[in-house]
Amino acid sequence: MPVGSGATVKALTPQELKTCGIDVFFVNTYHMFFRPGIETVKKCGGLHKFSNWNGPIMTDSGGFQAFSLGEGGPRQNNPQNEKSLVKINEEGIFFKSVWDGRKVFLGPKASVSCQQDLDSDIMMAFDECTFYPIKKKRAQEAMERTHRWAKVCLETAQSKQNFHALYGIVQGSVFQDLRKASAKFMTGRSFDGFAIGSVANSREPREIVFAVLDWTMPILIPQEKPIHFLGVGEIEDIFLSVERGIDSLDCITPTRLGRMGWIFTKKADLKNKFRYDITKAAYSVDKNPPDKDCRCFTCQNFSRAYLNHLFRCRELLAYRLATIHNLSFFGSLMFQIREAIEEKNFLKLKKDWLGK
Repeated sequence: MPVGSGATVKALTPQELKTCGIDVFFVNTYHMFFRPGIETVKKCGGLHKFSNWNGPIMTDSGGFQAFSLGEGGPRQNNPQNEKSLVKINEEGIFFKSVWDGRKVFLGPKASVSCQQDLDSDIMMAFDECTFYPIKKKRAQEAMERTHRWAKVCLETAQSKQNFHALYGIVQGSVFQDLRKASAKFMTGRSFDGFAIGSVANSREPREIVFAVLDWTMPILIPQEKPIHFLGVGEIEDIFLSVERGIDSLDCITPTRLGRMGWIFTKKADLKNKFRYDITKAAYSVDKNPPDKDCRCFTCQNFSRAYLNHLFRCRELLAYRLATIHNLSFFGSLMFQIREAIEEKNFLKLKKDWLGK
């Protein structure tokens, strides 16, 4: 799922998203909270009508961006430290807007209510995000608070008759017993699906990221409910996640890197993370398409030399064309993965891409 923080995947229209093979995208409640405001979106008929998107939309709780204001700062050891932009208590979090400095409160009830007003299809429960490194005592406190907030989220969601799915988020940082305990807690509640949180974006050692899945997936999978991995977008990581049972993933990788001039292609191989920098001088007279094997609008109509020129001149079209290609690349990859799973050839496909 590409990330459309402000109810838009940057530079593309909804129709272009569809042609890239994208069926659902991810909207940040935090960004909607400030601009244009939840009430504005509600008055405009919800996210689907507001953005003219007729597919599913997933929203986050808004917590990750709010907690990020204190990432690596005093709040990790003392959530109430006056120097922190974020203050945490049992009701939720108090933080300052990065746009106008005003003080804002967001808690589990408010988060779910906001997501309901946005009218997304899949909502995330409000959780306390943690960042690495972290002491176990602090991780446990955050996990237990997440569990208490999860109950409030469920009560709030169930108080209205609607068609929004609500996912419970598994926390516990890098500690095996905490992660297992959190997974057991979430599966014991009536969530429509689950998400793995606070691991892919928090600088944990890569082996720990997938150890978290190894600890939790055996507990989550028997529920036969969808499982989402928050913040995962590298090609190798997608294969390793799907292999363990993950059903969906979201990340800014294909779009943000596209706007920086990185073009994804299988020919770039695992060592180069399946991408190359189109802004390099070597491509200034390259008449080949960005990816010879790609059938997207960009690759069928433009050369590497042209994209190189656009990026060097900072032409807006550069961002559009690179984003169209990268999302088409990821859309095609996920289609191949789904097809391979259906045909029971996933491990063969994985080896073809990763060589292992």
